[in-house]
Amino acid sequence: MMKRFWNWFFAPSKKPLAQSDWSITCRMAELEEKYLCVLMDVKRLEEENIETTNTLYEIMNSIEAVDARIDILAEHCRIGSDV
Repeated sequence: MMKRFWNWFFAPSKKPLAQSDWSITCRMAELEEKYLCVLMDVKRLEEENIETTNTLYEIMNSIEAVDARIDILAEHCRIGSDV
């Protein structure tokens, strides 16, 4: 009698899933899949943002170099006003 009680007490409690449980399980699987897709999209957008930021810094550096060259030419030609 005691052995049967211990077997019952420590047995895994599994009941068959009802129809509503299946729909919840399916919905959770769909949400997990969408969540993973959103994570991948966020990662891609973060990488694109880094690339865009780096490109903007390169453009700013190029503009500053051109501006410095213009100042050198203006000084060489003795143009008094700031260009």
